[in-house]
Amino acid sequence: MTGVVQRKVKPDEEGLRLDRWFQRHYPQVTHGRLERLLRTGQVRVDGARVKASHRVAGGATIRVPPIPVTIPAPEDKNSAPAITPKDRAFIEGFVVHRDDDVIVLNKPAGLAVQGGTKTERHVDALLPALVDKGAERPRLVHRLDRDTSGVLVIAANARAAAALAQAFRARDTRKVYWALTTGVPTPRHGKIDGALIKRPAADGRERVRLAEEGEEEDAKDAVTLFDMLDHVTTMAWLALMPLTGRTHQLRAHCAAMGTPIVGDAKYGSEPARSHGEIPKKLMLHARSLRIRHPRGGWLEVSAPLPPHMAKVWDMFGFDKEDRREVFRDEGVRKPRTEHPRETEHRPRRGKERAR
Repeated sequence: MTGVVQRKVKPDEEGLRLDRWFQRHYPQVTHGRLERLLRTGQVRVDGARVKASHRVAGGATIRVPPIPVTIPAPEDKNSAPAITPKDRAFIEGFVVHRDDDVIVLNKPAGLAVQGGTKTERHVDALLPALVDKGAERPRLVHRLDRDTSGVLVIAANARAAAALAQAFRARDTRKVYWALTTGVPTPRHGKIDGALIKRPAADGRERVRLAEEGEEEDAKDAVTLFDMLDHVTTMAWLALMPLTGRTHQLRAHCAAMGTPIVGDAKYGSEPARSHGEIPKKLMLHARSLRIRHPRGGWLEVSAPLPPHMAKVWDMFGFDKEDRREVFRDEGVRKPRTEHPRETEHRPRRGKERAR
């Protein structure tokens, strides 16, 4: 058991989330335990109470309460689990871009980005397989939901991690997702502006939904651009660009628009979950990302559709290689003559539109 210590954040840890800082230095502290320590004020940053998502600054002081020493700290090279040749081949198979500072994966659906309860195999645990033994460990700089596939950016070193984290914080990025929805949106393209709030659902699990009147104080602004690229009868292929990065933002916004994402068991109604020959998996894919490269200029990368979505695109005759740039820099889209009805879509508040 350690005593109370005051630890300084290293310069190369600038911009790291507090929960990831703890994962790096105190892997024996579970996320749930850290949340309890934060709620009770036992963990503080520069004397202030913060949340697990707080980004630490280089030189900041973190108060760490007495913590049982049950396993070695991550600095101990012997503490990392062995990476097998099978693990290395598995994660290497998803690399779509690599340079000295940035590695980009096409994350498969079903693979978690970070560990959690009953989750042992995840991207973070496999990152050492992307470098030679003894080299600097790659670092996560953002996340995707377990069931969402597509572009996932990894920093190859601490300097790149700080630069990429800053780009995500400053929203100096352009992320485009592809989704298949039940229902065709009206209008065909525009902006969804609906603040989201986290609340327990009937099954006890936490979900986000549109904030209702009187809940604005706890809600977080959420804005998404959307554009329909094609459709068949009652299903639409949407391009989605989040201008904010809220939990489950795209899934909740699509559902609130009345066009839930196919395969979304959490936010979609029954028609969104069962579609005959269509695989029962979430039809949401991080298709492309444009971000400032740590060494200057822009990195633009795209990821092919996962097998379960490629099968549906072939079934409907959609173009899997579509390269249309439907959104412009900084989220501003120039008017297109073929879509004169661009508009802002503000989902109606209320439980019936936010399930």
